Order: sequence, then C-alpha cells, then structure tokens
Amino acid sequence: MKVIVNGAQGRMGKELLSSIASGYCGAELVAAVDITMPEVDAPAYSSLADVEEQADILIDFSHHSATDKVLAFALERKMPTVIATTGQTDEEKAAIEVASRKIPLFYSGNMSIGIALLVSLVKATIQVFPDADVEIVETHHNQKLDVPSGTALMIAKGIEDVRQNTTLCIGRHENGKRTAKEIGIHSLRLGNEVGTHEIIIATGAETITLKHEAENRSLFANGALAAAKFLEGKPAGLYSMQDII
Repeated sequence: MKVIVNGAQGRMGKELLSSIASGYCGAELVAAVDITMPEVDAPAYSSLADVEEQADILIDFSHHSATDKVLAFALERKMPTVIATTGQTDEEKAAIEVASRKIPLFYSGNMSIGIALLVSLVKATIQVFPDADVEIVETHHNQKLDVPSGTALMIAKGIEDVRQNTTLCIGRHENGKRTAKEIGIHSLRLGNEVGTHEIIIATGAETITLKHEAENRSLFANGALAAAKFLEGKPAGLYSMQDII
C-alpha cells in the first residue's frame, strides 16, 4: 500500500511516519508533505499540489483548514483519502460529503478503533437507559486547538443517533436545572495528556461509567493506516471507524 502523508511534520504526522517505517499494514511512504519541508527517506514537498508520485492512498494529518486543498488533490487524482484531522467547519464537512460521492473517503473524529468500540457501547447503554442523564468529560494536552474535541462530538453524535430531541450543553457555565435530554460536554486541557474520554450515564438509581484512555499517539497513527487498508477496493462513499468494527 503506497501512501502519501500530508502534515508529515506535525505531532501526528511524525507518529504516522514512524508506523509506516515499521511496516504497519504493509504501508510504504512514497511522498511526505508539510509547510515545513519534512526530512524523510522519500520525496518531500511543501505543497500537495507539487506531488508527482503515484500512490494508493492519501492520509491527511495536517489541519482542518487544509480540507479544500486535500479534497481538490484527491479528486484530481481519484485517490482514496483518509482525513484524520478534526475541528472541521460545517462548510468543510459539507465539502467532504460532496467529495465522497466521487471517491472513497474515510473521515472520523478519532482514528482509534477502541474509541469506535466505545461509541458502540455508549449507544447500546443509552438504548437500555433512554432517560438517563449523560455527561461527557474529555481531557487532552494543553496545546490542543479544538474544543470540544472531535471525539467528544463523535460520541455525542452517536448518542443523538439513538436518542431523540437531544441538546448539547458544552461547558456548563450558568445557573439552571439540567434539561431531560441534555448531553453535557466538558473539556479539560492539561500538560501532555494524549486523550481520555469518560462518559457518565446516571439514572438516579445507578451510574454506568465508560472510559477510554489513549496511552500514546501511535494508536491513532495505526488506526489511520488500518483505515487506509480498509479503503482498498471500496467504492465512492463516506466511511468511518464504525464501518471497520
């Protein structure tokens, strides 16, 4: 599987290069792209538009503001693409949806298979306890840009899929009673925390807590490569971690 990495010099881009170098999923780096020219054992570019190499897959770990450029490159090459960034605007999400009608695209708020399983468990629990109070607490490192995290929003979206008329309360900050179908989301930014997501589901008689802790960033890089492998041979469409599990 020949891979082009966009955002190769970022925190996750470097993790992805390391996973590729280890041979994970049989991946082979054919080009690396970053605004700061990456130093890799492969052709390196500062812009996707300059890439000449042929590849099986593009993996983007850059920044959501690059979504339009990533999609333009992928559409021109008819190249399956894994979009591993988070924080997309509504317009950028709409552009991803439109592009997925022409090429296979993998887009997820979190590239961890464990998180995908967590979402499934949360949905199953809410179906059993449809009237329970739900709170999501997410913790990340102090340099993370998007608040709340894409993962927290992905978990909330999973709950919305199985519970009607939900409302999001992001960072509760005013006096007032909790509403019946409210989903609270609380964001902590501390030190070098990789990522912890805790979902508290309380009925008043009992409480269920579901929690996922990322111990290092390699799981996200490996998840992105697993997603790339999953896209092989797939028709045009929009895919996510839920499709893998």
